[in-house]
This record gives sequence, C-alpha cells and structure tokens, in this order.
Amino acid sequence: MSEDSKRRHSSKVVDGIGKSAGRAMLRAVGFTDEDFKKPQIGIAPTWSMVTPCNRHIDKLADEAGAGADAAGGKSVIFNTITISDGIANGTEGMKYSLVSREIIADSVEAVTGCEGFDGLVTIGGCDKNMPGLLMGMARLDRPSVFVYGGTIEPGEGHTDIVSVFEAVGAYAKGDKSLIEVKQIEETAIPGPGSCGGMYTANTMASAIEALGMSLPNSSAQNAVSQTKAQDCRDAGAAVLDLLEKDIKPSDIMTREAFENAITIVIALGGSTNAVLHLLAMANTIGVELSLDDFTEIGKRVPVLADLRPSGHYMMSELVAIGGIQPLMKMLLDRGLLHGDCLTVTGQTLAENLASVEPYPQDQEIIHSFENPIKKDSHLRILYGNLSPTGAVAKITGKEGTRFSGTARCFQSEEEAQEKILDGTVSAGDVVVIRYEGPKGGPGMREMLSPTSAIMGRGLGNDVALITDGRFSGGSHGFVVGHVTPEAVDGGPIALLEDGDTITIDAESNRIDVDVSDEEMEKRRAKWQKPAPKYRRGALAKYAKTVNSASEGAVTDMPE
Repeated sequence: MSEDSKRRHSSKVVDGIGKSAGRAMLRAVGFTDEDFKKPQIGIAPTWSMVTPCNRHIDKLADEAGAGADAAGGKSVIFNTITISDGIANGTEGMKYSLVSREIIADSVEAVTGCEGFDGLVTIGGCDKNMPGLLMGMARLDRPSVFVYGGTIEPGEGHTDIVSVFEAVGAYAKGDKSLIEVKQIEETAIPGPGSCGGMYTANTMASAIEALGMSLPNSSAQNAVSQTKAQDCRDAGAAVLDLLEKDIKPSDIMTREAFENAITIVIALGGSTNAVLHLLAMANTIGVELSLDDFTEIGKRVPVLADLRPSGHYMMSELVAIGGIQPLMKMLLDRGLLHGDCLTVTGQTLAENLASVEPYPQDQEIIHSFENPIKKDSHLRILYGNLSPTGAVAKITGKEGTRFSGTARCFQSEEEAQEKILDGTVSAGDVVVIRYEGPKGGPGMREMLSPTSAIMGRGLGNDVALITDGRFSGGSHGFVVGHVTPEAVDGGPIALLEDGDTITIDAESNRIDVDVSDEEMEKRRAKWQKPAPKYRRGALAKYAKTVNSASEGAVTDMPE
C-alpha cells in the first residue's frame, strides 16, 4: 500500500496550501514537517482519577503512542471519559453508567472523524468504557487495536470490591462488626487495575481478545506490569501493520468472531453484561446477533473456569498460569472456536494459537472438559409470560436451577435495598425491582448492592431477584435481569403484585408468573405509564433514544 493511501483520512486535514492553518495548529502540539507525511494514529485512553481501573492508563497511552511512532506513524493522544460503577453503585449516579457507553462511542467517533486519524488505539479499563470504545471503532471502521488496561491484584485476605459490598450485608445481619467492615474497605483495593474477578471488566476484555480486536494476552495481564506496557507498545505498532494490510474492524468483527467471543464468555463463567454489550457491538458493526444465539452456543460450551464471583480464583491468578490463550487453544482443539477468523495481528485465530503451551498440570483454575464446572452455559436466556421478549439469568448451578417463590415488589433499587437490609425480605421471596430498565431508570442500573446484601445476609440460596435493570459482573445468587419488555413500557413486570407466585426454571429456560391472562389484562387496564424522571440532559436524551435491552440498549439505531 502506498504512503498516500495509508493517509487517506489525515491527508484531507494536513495536505496542501489550503490546510496551512491546520498545520500551524498542529505544529503547536509538536508536529514537524516530517510528521505531516506520516499516518496519524489516534490514541484514545480512558485515563481518569475517578476509579482505580483507569488511574494508570495515561502511562499506557504514552507507551502505545511510542509504539506507533517507532513503527512510522504519528501518534496523537486524546482522552475520553469513564465513570466508576463500583463507586456509583446503589446511588442515583449509577444511572449514568450505561449511558457513558454511548457517550464514549460518540466521543471516539467525534474526535477521530473530526481530526482525520488514519488508525486508532483505544485503551479501556472498566465495564462500560470497553464496549463503548469498540462501538466507536466499529462506527469509524479504520484500522484499530483495543488494549485492556489490566486487572488489579487481590486485596489482603484474597479480597476485592465485591468483598466490601458483601461485608455491608454481613454487618446488617450481625456477622461482621464495623471495624471488620472498615478493615476490608481499607485493604480490598490495593492499587490500579480493573476489578479482580471474572466480573464485567475482565469478561469484556476476554471477549474482545476472542473477538480478535486486541493482541493475544491483552486480556490477561496485570495492570501494573512490564507485560502490559509492552502490550501497549505492540498495539501502537500493530495499527501501522493493519494500515499496510488495510485490515479494518469490519474484517475482524464478523458473525463467527462474535460466536468466538460468546464461547469464551461462557467458558470463563463471565458476566451477564456481556450479553448486553456483545449485542450492542454486533449491532454497531452490522452483524446479526440475538439473545437466542447465546442459548444455542451455550448448549455446547461448558463453564470451565473456577473464577469469582461464583468461583474461587481471581483474574491475577489466571494470569499467572497463562491467561486465556491456553483456554482458547483447548476450545479450538475441541472444535468450539472458529479458527479461521482474522485478528488484529494480521493472522487468524488458529495461527495465533498454534504455539500456545497448555496450562500447568497442577493448576486448579481451569477445569477439563471431562470435569466442567457446569456442562453447559451459565448464561440463560429466559422467556415466559413474565418476559415475552427475553430476560438474562446467570445460573451457575450452585444456587440450583429452579426457584419458585412469592413476589415482593419494589419500584426502585433504593426501596429494595432498604427492605433487604432491615430484614423485611425473607426466605422464599422473589425480589422484584422494576422501573430500572434502559428507558425507565433511565440507564439500567446494576443491582450489585441488593444482590450483595442478599448474599451478605445469608439468603443467597433462599431468595431470588428479578429486575428490568441489570447486574454487576460481581453479582451472584439466583438473579434474573434484563427483563423485557421493561416496566416503563408496560411489560408484565410492571403488572406484578406482592404475593404472586413466580417460577424461574433455568433448565427449561422459563420465567413465569402464576396469574391468568385475564387477570393480567385487568391489571394492564389499570396501569398508568409513569411520567419521565428527567426532562433535560443526558439521561433524558438517553431515555428518548435507547432501544430494548434485548437488542443491546443502543441509541443510534438507523431509521
């Protein structure tokens, strides 16, 4: 490929007498005459002091820029936002979490489209910024590489952020003192990096690697490490190679690649948020993907990883034995991955995995196919008269596969949390938290505080929770989220009453309420759509434009 064709976007910004003013401005930020002849590589980090997940990413951006420069490009670093789920959980502020995914995609598109970058490196380290970055890259469809900011180290006593949430529930039950909770609070987060279990951050990093959009091992490196710094330098250089070969996200993010991503999420026992984000990413790149694809792939893919929140180990411990590459090799050899999918290395997935060594024989984190954690997927797509267009459950089997109980209905997360902590919620209840969907919340808050409170109070095996909101990757127990249609659209979840019998069956993939169609229609006739909670600003715009969680909760659907 000629140098001019590699610069098909930046040349429009800097070439010719008419662009003299633009060049003058770029000289002020460090460009030289030679730099104007090079492909421009945008480096989009999500650096912020807002959260430990992203606290170190400014340094990683510098490494990626150095890699791009050394390979013959001209790097230009620009930042985008991030928010912290761990800090905002349980508050009104959490409504901005999923909204931030769309803002991040918009900002990457806006800056890159305006400035004429020829390629991109994006660096994410928290739940929503990773799919947001991928969605921005997909919209632009220019040679791009994603870099994961890396996982955090475990806290004292093998603790992490979920340990803190569950300690609050244990305090409410009387099992922990204030001093014990404070000790966990002070030591659970020892430094930079994303939450340490197979929560949403590590789930999405793994999915993106399996998708082919990050370099091998990018998902399984500690945040503060030489391997992560090298990963960033390599990513910067890789974009120049992709430019040379004219390989774009649309060449990599194919239907088969998304099937690979779903497969690795299941094998790792990953977060339910992966369903939402993979649907959104596929929607953005123009690949047909539906809730039912998770069911079909889940029939043949077992859960193999004993990772938190339902398991024992943390991501840093998986890093120590080789990360996800040996697991991907196991799945490929078993015929469960599409090996011919192209990746950002310029090679196929099978070529990337050809020389990967197996896990050490004495490791206990990744089980064999003969001794799986669960023989099929933990991600269950449920349908029934309570969710005609689908809901998403995370059922590992440890909590059983069937729950039948009586509804205890709440109109918000805060209302439910109060009644869980004060002992109102008791064994046999199905906690219903509604009006927390993408439109109704708005923003589809994560229910980490209520699920952690349930676990902390020792009710994990005795109480189920359903919601039109969603869950943190750290949530566990008998939980069902993404119930659609959501309450604000008049979905059946809006019509439930205290005392209704709800049955969740993860074998038959059903979620039903024992109320006749006639009775539900009577209730529907009395139901009134609530007024919007916000009339101006980002949340109001989001509520007006977002589609159903069953379609990824995206805001830029074509007419």
